[in-house]
Amino acid sequence: MSQPSHWPLPQDGIRFVTPGFLLEALHSSPLARDCYPSAMGYYPQAHDHSMGRDRHDDNLLIFCIDGEGWLDAQGKTQCVQSGDLLIIPANTPHYYQASREDPWTIYWCHFAGEQAEHYVRLIIGNGEQLLLPTTQRLKLVRDFQSLLSVRETGYRELPFIHAANLLKQMLSYIALQNRSTQHNTATGFNLREIEDNMRANLDKPLTLDELAESCNLSKYHFSTKYKEATGYSPIKHFLHMKIEAACQLLDTTDLRISAVSAAVGYDDPLYFSRLFKKVTGLSPRDYRASHTK
Repeated sequence: MSQPSHWPLPQDGIRFVTPGFLLEALHSSPLARDCYPSAMGYYPQAHDHSMGRDRHDDNLLIFCIDGEGWLDAQGKTQCVQSGDLLIIPANTPHYYQASREDPWTIYWCHFAGEQAEHYVRLIIGNGEQLLLPTTQRLKLVRDFQSLLSVRETGYRELPFIHAANLLKQMLSYIALQNRSTQHNTATGFNLREIEDNMRANLDKPLTLDELAESCNLSKYHFSTKYKEATGYSPIKHFLHMKIEAACQLLDTTDLRISAVSAAVGYDDPLYFSRLFKKVTGLSPRDYRASHTK
């Protein structure tokens, strides 16, 4: 395992290295061996923090929440600012350093495992973009804090298995957010705004014309871009959103089927029931009965 830096920790700093016997347990566990944390930490206002490695045998995730720094890797130097994520694959020579004028505050995690490389590729694809902006700062801070809580569990194996699975959720979430950001940047097609519009109008029969018009696109170009981004046609995806909302109402309220139908934009309860069964495999009545036993 690659060792973290020996930056002098202040009182509120954290540096935790997973003990060897737990690394062996995680590597052997079918529930954790695909991807698990080998070291993690929190460096606040990290004056004079720097680290260089010609070779390292695990992967590294760094989240800058304040201040600045820079990364030198893959033949280029990049400025790291508040809100940026760094993901450095195993065996990638690199050097990074906190800014002297405005040193960064970072969360970080070394991780390894049989499938760790695939999680890295899920985030950066086949490209070489190791610096990623993020818009979900609060969620990622909370996730890192949850991950770091494993250091206070008395080296018990089960909390470390939980931490491994939390890490996998974090990495897949980062990949999902990065994919959306890349798509929006490359195409000018803001999928989140479109889906927010759909969710705000679940009680209405939005048409393809109306959805396309909201993006100033033709029906053909809108449908093509939407399917490229989601794998579904926009109308099919809108239907799925409506059925999801109907399931929530059936699970959490005593509304009649006709009222649920109207709440998701269908005046004809029989037509709604046919659509519901086509998507879920159950009629609304059978769905409610199966979820109340």
